[in-house]
Amino acid sequence: MQNLINQAPAKKNYEFIDAIRGIAMMSIVAEHSIAFNVINPPFLSAKYWTFTALIQFTKFGTIAFFLLAGFLIGEKFADYSPAQYLKRRITTTFGPWFFWTFVYILAAVITLRIKARIYHDDEFNLTNILNQIKTVYLYTSYWFIINFLISITILLIFRRYLYSLYLGGTLLLFTLFYVVDIHYEWIDPRHTTAILGFVFFLWMGAQLRKYWQYIELHIKKVSFLTLVVLLLLTFGLSLYEITQLQGKSIDPFNTLRISNILFSWVFFAMLLKIKNFKFINYLKPRQTTYGIYLIHYILLVFLFPDIFMHLPFDINHLALPLVVLYKIVTFAALYSLTLVIVLFIGNSKAKKLVGI
Repeated sequence: MQNLINQAPAKKNYEFIDAIRGIAMMSIVAEHSIAFNVINPPFLSAKYWTFTALIQFTKFGTIAFFLLAGFLIGEKFADYSPAQYLKRRITTTFGPWFFWTFVYILAAVITLRIKARIYHDDEFNLTNILNQIKTVYLYTSYWFIINFLISITILLIFRRYLYSLYLGGTLLLFTLFYVVDIHYEWIDPRHTTAILGFVFFLWMGAQLRKYWQYIELHIKKVSFLTLVVLLLLTFGLSLYEITQLQGKSIDPFNTLRISNILFSWVFFAMLLKIKNFKFINYLKPRQTTYGIYLIHYILLVFLFPDIFMHLPFDINHLALPLVVLYKIVTFAALYSLTLVIVLFIGNSKAKKLVGI
């Protein structure tokens, strides 16, 4: 088989990629904000449908990030040797990630110790500390970098065939396995442990980049109405699959649900069609997106509970409009605070901590 990596398209500046990256990060922060302080409403109640719809609407972010990374990957593979590329990734990506996961673990251990002293229980022990470490790397938002680096490594191994349909077909089979496993649970069905489940989306992004002129032309021809209809259909299908998994699956909101994959693709196509997101530029997505990813979850887990516990109401007893408002305020506060912290660090000598 020929060395297809040399067929990578010529370099070009794609400003809209940064904008979409910023929007995708907003969706992830929003998803975590909505899931924060989960209200567990009665199944199929108005609050249930609202909570489920809000979560689903934000579920395109993870797949979008893999597509965007794949979009940029072809020229990177052409510019660097596998060793150079991995070294660069470890320096700019793994280093900051390791630092902030350590901060998270330290905060978790301190919290465990404080609670043990307050409640005089035996929870502060090695077993629980190790469980905290396991949780951080497998079941919090920090799973993404482990999966991403493994996915990148797999494509590096097969870099000669980056634009091969045979490679794409093989990667698709792995993704489809996880799609089906969500319903049958032969192995752990959570997307955070789906090590081979997302490589296909990196590969798809690379194809999107290679055939961008052709794809862009066809996206322009598709009407907004068509995309809106498809978005609504895939959104409804996603809600249906969530209800089918509810009570049967450990992860009913799994990113790798087939319905969510379709929803994410359509949402991504919509973003590509709109393309112009000048307001996002004010948030400096190229400089801030990674830092927001690294820091927002720490604030949400360890700072926000101490803030919200002093509110004079119980979210479980709020009327539906107030629940929605509560979630919107949580997202706005979390995103804004994290952005300010990232900008501050980014303008200091410690800017490498946020990947700058």
